[in-house]
Formats: sequence, C-alpha cells, structure tokens
Amino acid sequence: MMCCASCGIAEVDDIKLKDCDGGCDLVKYCSDDCQNDHRDQHEEECKKRLRDNDLLTRPGSSCYGDCPICCLPQSIDVRKSGVMPCCSKRICIGCDIANKKREVAEGLDQRCIFCREPVTKSEEEADERLMESIKRNDPNAMYQIGTKRLEEGDYETAFKYLSKAAGLGDAEAHFNLSELYYKGEGVVEDVKKAVYHWEEAAIAGHPEARHNLGYIEAANGNFERAKNHWIIAANLGCHGSLKNLRALYAKGHASREDYASALRAYQAALDATKSADREKADNAIKSGEIRYIPM
Repeated sequence: MMCCASCGIAEVDDIKLKDCDGGCDLVKYCSDDCQNDHRDQHEEECKKRLRDNDLLTRPGSSCYGDCPICCLPQSIDVRKSGVMPCCSKRICIGCDIANKKREVAEGLDQRCIFCREPVTKSEEEADERLMESIKRNDPNAMYQIGTKRLEEGDYETAFKYLSKAAGLGDAEAHFNLSELYYKGEGVVEDVKKAVYHWEEAAIAGHPEARHNLGYIEAANGNFERAKNHWIIAANLGCHGSLKNLRALYAKGHASREDYASALRAYQAALDATKSADREKADNAIKSGEIRYIPM
C-alpha cells in the first residue's frame, strides 16, 4: 500500500496519491502542500534517481553516429574515421579513401566527399576552416581545435574550447575534460569533476567513458553498477568492457546470460560497422599502400 511520503496517509477509497512532480518514481504525495513540505528532504534523492535513470539508460548508438556518406555506424575506433575541417563531418575511412582513389584515377582535384570543398593543403588552412565553423557554434570544430591545442601543450586554450564544446553536448569534449581532471593535467586534479564529465560523455554514448565508469564502480565494490556500465559499453562495441564482464562472470558478479547477451550484442555492433570499402581501406593501410592520418 502506497502512502504519502510527507504525512503518511494511505491511498484508499477517495484518497488518491500523485507522483513526485520531479519525475522520479520513488515517492507519492496526497497534495501539493505535502509535496512542498517534503521537498527539502526529497530533492537530493530525486535528482540522484533521475541522474541514474539517464546514466543507466542504454543509448541507441555510440556518440560517433553514422557515416553521412554510406550511412553505416562509425567504428568506435577513432582511427577508422576522420573529421573534415571544412564541414566538421566525420567520414569513415572506407568512404574517404574510396573517394580519394576515384579522384586520383579520374585526374580530379581532391575535394571533401561531403561538402565538396577543396581539401586543405596545410595545418594552418585546416585551422582556419575550423575557426570559421566555431563562429557558427559548431561543437565538433571546437573539440577539434581544443584537441589540437591540447597536443601542443596549450592547456589554457584547449580547456576553453573543450569546455565550450562540452557545454553544447559534445561527448568527446566531455571525455577529454574528464581525462584532464582525472590526471590533473592543466587543471587541479579533481576526481569528482572527472566522474561528472565521464558520466556526461557516457550518457551521450561515449564507450570509453562508460568503460571508465565501470572501473570506478568496481573499485568501490559496486559490482552491479560496474556490470551495467560494461554491458552498455560492450553493446556499443567496446572489447575492454566485454573482457571485464567475463572477469565479473568468473568471480560470480555477473551471470552466464549477462556475459552471453553482451557478447552477442558486441559482435552485432562490430558487424554493423563492416563494409567492402572499409575492409579494402583497412587492408590498404595495413599493407602500407596508403598512409591514412585521421583528423
């Protein structure tokens, strides 16, 4: 029998209780007055429950989305795609290399396969195009510039652009910020902030952020939550999370079906990213026929 969380009156006959207007499913109230009276006691628990609901909901796909040319899911291995500085679109290696080969074979000038702008000739020109995209409030361009500055050791500028991109919901920017806070690189080390940015990235579909959250939970002895994180990451194609699930199963913290279903989902995620052009591109790169450096 449900009771009002404030006054304790039971839901019987003519007394009907209503759900918390915060959106959680933890408590019910008999009136607005009771909800207002109980708000200070319940507000923090309500926010935590809603956060957990967001965090442990499985995203339909990874943050990398689909290639806009072949419309197949991108590999979560970022070395197998590149972001075009002209339009900030992430293109898979299969489509990118197939287009370049066609242009060479037909004696055409090289252009972006998506927006058809001429390809950049230098890092400076690429940066100029990214800065133009940043003026249009493009979070992907902000992330690209932030990452470049990070590699150059300019932490102040990197942090500025990554923070802007994260504020616009960019999962990769959230992930990079979490790494900076966790390691204390360019910022004061702050594990709480690192976890917050991992959570934001995970909610947006970042597999590695989800994988890291699993480690945090396992280290704290929260094996059920660790299992849930690693199942979601494995469903997105994260091999490390699949291995960790197997270890949990071996130690009795996960069931046989947990591991088996994650294995099936992991393989399905990998299969969904395969295509003839991507396989040809992979083989060409491995053989040294093509040198591919993704943005």
